[in-house]
Amino acid sequence: MGKRMSKEFAGLTAAVTGAGSGIGLATAKILADGGAKVYGLDIAEGGLAGVGEWLQCDVGDDASVAAAFSKISSLDILINSAAISSVGNVEANPSEEWHKVMNINIVGIARTARGALPLLRKSKSASITNVCSVAATAGIPKRALYSATKGAVLSLTLAMANDHIAEGIRVNCVNPGTADTPWVQRLLAQAADPAAERKALEARQPMGRLVSAEEVARALCFLASPLQGSTTGTSLSVDGGMQGLRIPK
Repeated sequence: MGKRMSKEFAGLTAAVTGAGSGIGLATAKILADGGAKVYGLDIAEGGLAGVGEWLQCDVGDDASVAAAFSKISSLDILINSAAISSVGNVEANPSEEWHKVMNINIVGIARTARGALPLLRKSKSASITNVCSVAATAGIPKRALYSATKGAVLSLTLAMANDHIAEGIRVNCVNPGTADTPWVQRLLAQAADPAAERKALEARQPMGRLVSAEEVARALCFLASPLQGSTTGTSLSVDGGMQGLRIPK
């Protein structure tokens, strides 16, 4: 049983956006270890060497996404991990930043889905799994723009699951809490007191620590697996209890 499970992606092909680092890279590694052929779509190769084939891709650009998918002949799994962050309340970010973050975090998923769907329709194990966030369902301080994009990801996931169920394409998402990734580390570096900011991030998750990239990646791969053929329109929380628990202080 264990051996079969370890190669549950054998014979399948996966495309992972944002695969050069963080959650995307951790996901690409698990898929590859499970036997999948992996295409990593990212602006830079990052840590993909030896894991999968890097396709240079900016999910914020139509032509770049189309060019990347033109190099993929078959596809079973799409993982949408690419995203950027934003800090501040609704007054803090200029309109240009709103357009930029929405373009990457939500329109980027629409772009990759458009590129993937013609290929996924030919698969018997087709799935799309999006990286959403606890910010889609819980009010997070000073994350207005980012939260808006992740709320849209959650709604898009449900709509796509409905639209494509008759085609045999499952669509789900994972809602991580704050994960210990290079992206979060860069945000911490910008804080006036990075150590204090990290402690605050850890404290707001009931488990008292940041989520690991590997924990999120395993949830993504669980939902993408052909062994979960009846799971669609689902959001899976990997947030250290942040959404559902209220720990007395």
